Amino acid sequence: MRRVIFWVIGVGLVAGAVGAVGVRVPAVQDFVMRRVIARRMSAPPKQLFGDDALRVLLCGTSSPLPHPTRAKTCVGVFAAGRFWVVDTGLGAWNRLAQWQVDGRNIGGILLTHFHSDHIGELGEFNLQTWAAGRTGPLRVFGPPGVERVVAGFAEAYAPDSAYRIAHHGAALLPPDVGRMEARVIAGPAEAAGPTVVLQEGGLTVTAFAVNHEPVTPAYGYRFDYRGRSVVVSGDTVKDAALIGVAKGADVLVHEAQANHLVAMMREEAEKTGRTRIAKILGDIPTYHTSPVQAAEAANEAGVKLLVLSHLTPPPPVALVERAYVRGVDAVRPRGWVLADDGLLVTLPVGSDAVDVGRID
Repeated sequence: MRRVIFWVIGVGLVAGAVGAVGVRVPAVQDFVMRRVIARRMSAPPKQLFGDDALRVLLCGTSSPLPHPTRAKTCVGVFAAGRFWVVDTGLGAWNRLAQWQVDGRNIGGILLTHFHSDHIGELGEFNLQTWAAGRTGPLRVFGPPGVERVVAGFAEAYAPDSAYRIAHHGAALLPPDVGRMEARVIAGPAEAAGPTVVLQEGGLTVTAFAVNHEPVTPAYGYRFDYRGRSVVVSGDTVKDAALIGVAKGADVLVHEAQANHLVAMMREEAEKTGRTRIAKILGDIPTYHTSPVQAAEAANEAGVKLLVLSHLTPPPPVALVERAYVRGVDAVRPRGWVLADDGLLVTLPVGSDAVDVGRID
């Protein structure tokens, strides 16, 4: 037995030595790199775009506070061969690109409001989906003011777009296709109630006002596809209007700010003389929803699954995650999940199933 163990150890050491030498050989490096590149350059996965389900992909679950791996807020909704993006937080396109989501299939962007962590990567979404081969201008829906945001990003990216057209040619990158088109959704801001934004390929998207005062107007969105539905809250306090729109939905993706942890952060900021940070941390609980309040909203709406996202502070380790959701189980013992980037919820058509998994 000892001889076998020594033999195994010996083989392992030899293999390690060969590997250490091999990685220094250009031919070995090229072989490995070709294998890696082949995997990365393979055809994009198609399963997200099937018409057999409504799918929800969390492409950004953080808030303005830093986190080593989470992108800022972004929710992708996939239906009828296309995907729709609710908010374009920094790092979100990088996430989608890592998962090889085919940018050609983008249906449009839906902005909930214009805080920087919700719009910061709008220009990159436009650029990257244009380069991927989308067939028309990128539609950007949002509350009144979206036209200013779109115009600002278009101006900021104008030199970049001109460089790329000059380099690659207008045949590959048609200038007209590279544009963004602002689509103002006025109804909810004018107290007209929930407003249908679009109906395409069996998908209906409805915008509704939420309470994020003093940020106004601020919206959430409901997606209905072949009997399945998901609601994305945007940033809001616990809101009766949102609960009404979410009635009977399969999934509610709701923002969640752990105010007890925010209070600890504020106390420490005050102790160390960081008065500006302390002031901000003292202000933000007034226009966000706690995890327990989000659970209450999900119960009142009767949704099957609550997804807690847009996390403040974004939890870095499991211990913080447990502290983050303290009290949620007492309110909602089942049917909820704390999101991380890559969470994928699948709602099969013709079924009541809610399948929770990961894209990566």
